Parts: sequence; structure tokens; C-alpha cells
Amino acid sequence: MSMRSTVAVAATLGLGVFGLGALMPTAAEARPEMVDMHDDHYSPGTIVVRTGERRLYLILDYGHAMRYPVGVGKAGKQWAGTTQIDGKYRYPAWSPPAEVKRDKPSMPDVIPGGSPRNPMGVAAMTLAGGEYAIHGTNVPGSVGGFVSYGCIRMLNDDITDLYSRVPVGATVVVTH
Repeated sequence: MSMRSTVAVAATLGLGVFGLGALMPTAAEARPEMVDMHDDHYSPGTIVVRTGERRLYLILDYGHAMRYPVGVGKAGKQWAGTTQIDGKYRYPAWSPPAEVKRDKPSMPDVIPGGSPRNPMGVAAMTLAGGEYAIHGTNVPGSVGGFVSYGCIRMLNDDITDLYSRVPVGATVVVTH
């Protein structure tokens, strides 16, 4: 799409200059893909995060899954276990946990939803226990790395896709 066409479409959609990012490709693009997954341990609708691979799988049926790239916990911040999605939020405000505040004391107590400084991106699905979430990011280059305090970080387009596919109560299995 040419820049002129993009600007015309953006104007037609009411996106203005700042909405062009939604139409222009970026270096880090959403990449969910359907893959074969022959693992009888997981039922359809289960989210499986393999931190060593830095991939999240949504089990579609016995044999297929959607695979997404993710950022995971940095050294000493990774965890493994089984939990559930206990909340879903669009453009959530974010309050840094105590550990983050301890490491970065100048960080504000709350970063409003939609702020470019908000690390949750466009959506978040909180995990039971309240400490971690599967969420978007405003730093797409961080996806694919060992970057978080334990949360699972996705590209905004990917979290939007996953958010639409899973309900509150979905099982989440995190493995190394």
C-alpha cells in the first residue's frame, strides 16, 4: 500500500496521522500460525506457554494449535505451573508490583491504560493469583526474549487475537 493510499484510508477511517501505525507494516509483526501439535496432555482451549521456546500455544483440537511468539520472564523471574485466566481487560491501567517498584523506585504508582508507557499494551488477561498476566506490549522488539518479571508478553495484534479466542476460566500451563 502506498503512503498516499495509506493516508487516504486513515483519513477515511478517522485515524488521523497517529493512526497510520495500524495500517503500515512494522518490523515486529504479529505472527500467529497454525501448527501441528500432537500432545494428548492438553484439551482444546488450553493455553500452553513454553518459556524455553518463547512460544505460546492455544490448543485448537487434538493435533492442532495456534502458535504465537512471546516474551517471558528473565533469569530468576521465570515460573512454571498450571493456572487459569481470571480476568480479561482492554487497555488496562497498570500498577507496578512491589518487586518492580523496588527495582525502579521512580516508576509511577499507576500508569493509565492507553499510555505509551503502559507495559500492558492493548489487552491483558490476568492469571489466577493476581501476580502475572498474559498481555500486549508497547515495545514490540521485546517479544521473543527473556524480558519480564514473570508475565507473558505478546505483540498487540497477537494478544488481541488470543483475547478473542479464550474465555475467563481457560486453563494456562506454563512449562520450561
